[in-house]
Amino acid sequence: MTEHLPKTISRLYTDPGEYVDSDHPAVEAFARAAVPSDAGARDIASRLYTAVRDGIRYNPYVSMRSAESYRASSVLAAGNGYCVGKAALYAAACRVHGIPARVGFADVRNHLTTEKLRQSMGSDLFTWHGFTEVFVDGAWRKATPTFNDTLCAKLGVKPLDFDGHSDALLHPFDGAGRAYMQYVNDHGTYHDVPAKFLMREMAREYANMQGEDMTGRDMEREAAEQ
Repeated sequence: MTEHLPKTISRLYTDPGEYVDSDHPAVEAFARAAVPSDAGARDIASRLYTAVRDGIRYNPYVSMRSAESYRASSVLAAGNGYCVGKAALYAAACRVHGIPARVGFADVRNHLTTEKLRQSMGSDLFTWHGFTEVFVDGAWRKATPTFNDTLCAKLGVKPLDFDGHSDALLHPFDGAGRAYMQYVNDHGTYHDVPAKFLMREMAREYANMQGEDMTGRDMEREAAEQ
């Protein structure tokens, strides 16, 4: 069933936010360069998804205590980010093109993370994992641009594709049929990233990582080595 968004709700999810900063010049340029001028909404959503997924390397070792780890323009400038920052950038890029977009959060059990990351986290449960919802063809579609293609190759999974219509959440299985990722709790969707809350929550959930030196840590290298 399709629906039409009320004008005020449509504006809510197309206006820029503090962290989904779709009015930042670099974000606007990135979003415009990623799609042809005559593309439709579904094609735009799909192309922007791939541009964020593969153009921004997944990095779970960014500082969760820094607000810039959650800001779309800062993630774009860095060229890497973790799930929330990449979701914010994808939402911002869609808003540049007038596509309503919002960030969503869920707790995800990850069965195929690297052993080094699991040890640092002290768990295989990723709390407040970030994804994006885009409003295309009259409905909200879920998409997760987290893992870039080169990291997927090292983890033995195919990159998760998004066609702009069918939901694209993380793979339940890897290429060998082993359990990969499982959504455990849904925390809802938001106009903007609740960064101050997340900074406190990450410090509480992953206290082991707060005092650990993450300098030089690289998940792709860890995946290739294990």
